[in-house]
Amino acid sequence: MATGQATRRAGQDLWLAAPICACLLGWQAPAAEPRAPGIAALSPAAAERVADRMRMVEEQIARPRDGRTPVTSAAVIEAMKTVPRHAFLPPASHHLAYVDAPVPIGHGQTISQPYIVALMTELLELTPGARVLEIGTGSGYQAAVLAQLTPHVYTIEIIKPLADRARSTLDEQGYRSIQTRRSDGYFGWPVEAPFDAIIVTCAAGHLPPPLWEQLKPGGRIVIPIGGPRETQRLVVITKTAAGERQSRTVTSVRFVPLTREE
Repeated sequence: MATGQATRRAGQDLWLAAPICACLLGWQAPAAEPRAPGIAALSPAAAERVADRMRMVEEQIARPRDGRTPVTSAAVIEAMKTVPRHAFLPPASHHLAYVDAPVPIGHGQTISQPYIVALMTELLELTPGARVLEIGTGSGYQAAVLAQLTPHVYTIEIIKPLADRARSTLDEQGYRSIQTRRSDGYFGWPVEAPFDAIIVTCAAGHLPPPLWEQLKPGGRIVIPIGGPRETQRLVVITKTAAGERQSRTVTSVRFVPLTREE
């Protein structure tokens, strides 16, 4: 259910025009890690629109021209080059697949801006055998990117039509190792916990306590914090070996709110 957009600070004001860019003040990219070979099958659509993906990565992610901090992880760059973003969009929106902006996927949700997908993936600092939980499957694109880095991907979507469509798309594109669930993501996935990393692709007013409980010591959560009508903070929350919480804000973003069961 992600809709992530980055925002840029101009003086003291936040510029929120689309496409929206990021200027990450004081953020240092983690060291690049090699991709673990053979984790995800090459999808049938991966041979399509290769030039569009290469341009997206070059101009929006690896060497952005507008002041945003580049994503430098070799593993993340390779994942963004490999996963066919257009395959996760409704056919009528295929022409928008590689633009520098979020794209609607129905039910009031969007697929996140490519830069935000890459940035949040890099911030997770995944190792090849890591267990990662995603809250907000949406189209399934973010989960597919994660599956290029580790085979242990678990993703939850509360909106049933999106959950069903994402599962179908992931299967069609060869990402059958990804575990999906239709549920309220606020409560995480207790029976599969603990996780090395958790990514939340929708904004919450606070960190859901169940997600913190399901995070391993030494693990990290990447989550947008803030209300639905305000610019949120993209936060990295780390659990120390002693179980203590450490947080840092990376940049300003705009996401749809975390949807809950009524």
